[in-house]
Amino acid sequence: MAGATSTAAVEEAPPAVKHVWWHRLPVLRQLRQSVGLQRGMMVAGLVLSGIFVLAAIFAPLISPYGYGQLRDAAGNFGAQHPPGGKHLLGTTVGGFDVLSRVIWGSRTALFVIVVAVVLAMTIGVLAGLLSGYFGGWLDRVLVVIADAIYAFPSLLLSIVVAIVISGGQSDLIGGILAAAIAVTFVYIPQYFRVIRAETVRIKAEAFVESARVIGAGHWRIMSRHVLRNSTRTLPLILTLNASEAILTLAGLGFLGFGIQPTAAAEWGYDLNRSISDVSAGIWWTSVWPGLAIVLTVLGLTLVGESLNDLADPRLRTRRRAADSEPEADAEISVVLGAPVGVPGDGVVAPGL
Repeated sequence: MAGATSTAAVEEAPPAVKHVWWHRLPVLRQLRQSVGLQRGMMVAGLVLSGIFVLAAIFAPLISPYGYGQLRDAAGNFGAQHPPGGKHLLGTTVGGFDVLSRVIWGSRTALFVIVVAVVLAMTIGVLAGLLSGYFGGWLDRVLVVIADAIYAFPSLLLSIVVAIVISGGQSDLIGGILAAAIAVTFVYIPQYFRVIRAETVRIKAEAFVESARVIGAGHWRIMSRHVLRNSTRTLPLILTLNASEAILTLAGLGFLGFGIQPTAAAEWGYDLNRSISDVSAGIWWTSVWPGLAIVLTVLGLTLVGESLNDLADPRLRTRRRAADSEPEADAEISVVLGAPVGVPGDGVVAPGL
């Protein structure tokens, strides 16, 4: 009987939940943790950001024309043609196809984001790790430099860097480097401060002291113990910096310090060229590039804000408590005149 009972118990046990590898990815893990309005915001942000990334990657396939194309087999496109026909979103004052410029502009923005974020993250993380781990005069010098850089306005610094690199008018590579380096210098202090604070906290933990006792070197401790535990908030900073990188690039192009139209498509430049069209009632040359900037920044910001909310431990505690309440209520048994017990906690209610 005992063997049959144990066999039945094993057969009735619920199967273990298997977690596939992609459930542990940074953004997808937070998406599975989100609930309610927070999940809706994160899904909306991921959809908008996904459209932006896909448009940038597949721009040569989905764009009807090139970013600098002015004519096809039928002849010149013409300037300021309204939406319709061969040009679904119309043409600009320079005779470019608006839809093609918007699609190709996403690729330029993605290039700037990738270069800027990689540079800022690499320099900021390395400087924060060295500053927080070694301390002393190195820490004081790096903190002063970070505070001095943080005091510069980002757009002003971008203009100065653009002039220094390319004289204010840039080709594709020069324009991307100008905007990316400007964003890099502006956002290095953010990565530096976060990593430095986490490094100062983690290096005082017991497992770091144990690594020192067994003879581990500084590089091994920093790379295997400190760095791996101090980079958990980087996805949040990355998304917020990506949205501001797009605004910085658009600001450079709008002020005339961006990329030349024959070198690449850029949303800020197209907005600058469409200022005179607005007063003449020609709305399509400015609406679509502006809408592309707004929706892309909105998508990245929604993802960043959702990650910020999920990083709050109080939210995780409330969600865990809400998930466990139905199970607790279902398992509690109450017997008059006897202590209340939950199966498995060591308190057994006597039978009636």
